[in-house]
Order: sequence, then structure tokens, then C-alpha cells
Amino acid sequence: MLSLTRLRVLAAVAEHGSVTAAAAALHYAQPSVSHHLARLEAETGAVLIRRVGRGVRLTEAGRLLATRATEILGRVEAAQAELDEHTGLRAGRVRLAAFPSALGTIVPVAAARLRATHPDLALELTEVEPPEALQLLRAGEVDAAVVFRYWDDDPAHTDDDLRLDQLDEEALHLVGPLDADWSGELADHAGADWIAGCERCRNHLLRMCERVGFTPRIQFTTDDYVAAQALVAAGLGMTVLPDLALRAYRRPGVRTRQLPDTSRRVLLARYGLPPDPPGVLALVEALELSR
Repeated sequence: MLSLTRLRVLAAVAEHGSVTAAAAALHYAQPSVSHHLARLEAETGAVLIRRVGRGVRLTEAGRLLATRATEILGRVEAAQAELDEHTGLRAGRVRLAAFPSALGTIVPVAAARLRATHPDLALELTEVEPPEALQLLRAGEVDAAVVFRYWDDDPAHTDDDLRLDQLDEEALHLVGPLDADWSGELADHAGADWIAGCERCRNHLLRMCERVGFTPRIQFTTDDYVAAQALVAAGLGMTVLPDLALRAYRRPGVRTRQLPDTSRRVLLARYGLPPDPPGVLALVEALELSR
């Protein structure tokens, strides 16, 4: 059985980059950190770190175990938090990660509903894109995550360890300048400059355009739907934005046309098997009623 203390030491070395920095973060003596690392290597039978000059570098096995250690430690802390909540050792708390346009639309409505029905339940919000949100969820740093998936996302990217419930299905909209005469068909804008979003949104834009016969000339990349619309309004390109982004903010000076046969799902992700703690169940109910 691997020691949680030694896993915590390895995770600290991975995070801080050296034995000295890990010792300072953990409030351990440096020889103690070195001892725990040596014992962990003996227990696993794997070389986890290598000396590089005056510092250390994790091996491939060390990086793998450090990643798992972060997830394990996060789940232990989450379990303790849930137990504390059930036994009344502290006030209830629920932590939610969500992408920006969800935080600008459905999440505030749910938060207000949650405050009205459970005034003693503290809600903590983290703004982050879906891949990072799922990392936080697996590490136990949040209790739930609002994420999105495109229908044509790579099916190889599965999340069998997560429970995913659909909250909404968003239409996608072509966004162009107001003072120009333009078509709502992607194929008619093969020669235009384009503004792309996050990596997954950019890849979806590429796939949509490739299906109608062209590769978009992407001149700007921004995750900020306000900035994207400002660039469009200035005549610097076209973009595609989902419904929640336009609900959160609609800039004067742009025109939108809904794109047919494409959408993305808004999902609520939870980790582990049910039942969920009471705070998470209350949050789920509030989000479902806010769709």
C-alpha cells in the first residue's frame, strides 16, 4: 500500500520543481523529503527522480505517479470534506468549475436559486475551460464542473470515470459585421479572415469549414467572446460563437445567423459513484432548474 505522505511529497516535488522547494512548501526538513522519495522508490520498484546538477527531474514513471498522486490526494481531501459536512464539523460548501459563458448565464441563476433555498450553503466558483475543469474535478479541487462537448468531438476522448448529465444544447451562430452584406452559409466565406476561440472551439471551426470545402484563414485567436465580437465589429474577420456566449454579451455592430446541423452540449460533470453529498445535490437541482 502506497503511503499518502510519500505521495504528497512526490506531488510537491513535481509541483515545485526541487527537493528544497518541496520541503519548504510541506514544512519538512530537506533530508526528510529525500528519505520519503527513497522509500517511495523502494516501495514501487521504480526510479522516480534523477539528479540533474543540483536539482532533480522526475522520470516518466515519476511524472505518471505524481499525476496520480495529485488525483488521489484530491479525492482524499474531498472525502474528508464530505465527511465533515455530514458530521457537522463545518458549514456546508460546494465548489463548481465552469467555462466563462456559462458563468455569465446559467450559473448566476443557479447560484441565486441555491442561496434562496440553502442560505447556509457556501458556493465557490472557478472560471476555467473544460479540460482544466475536469482536471480539477478529478483532483478533488471542485465538486462539480459545467463543461461543453461538440457533437463531433473525437469519440476516443472518453471520460468513463465521470458522470455527465446534459444541461442544455447550444446552437452555434456565425457572427459577422453589421454593416456588410454577408451570407449565413460557411462556404460563402472561404476567403474571409477568421477569429477562433479555445483549442477545442478552434478545432471544431476547422472541422466545420473542412466539411464545406475550405480551410479557414485564422488571423486572431481569443477565448474572450467579448473580444471576439469587438474584432468582428471592427471588420477584422468572422467568427462562430455558441448561444450562451451571445446570451452573456451581444455587442452592437455585429450580426448573427444560426448555423444548421451543428451544436454543442452543455454538461454537468461529477466524479465517482453516487450518492452525492447534500451540497452537490442541491447545486445539481439548482442548475437543472436554471436551464
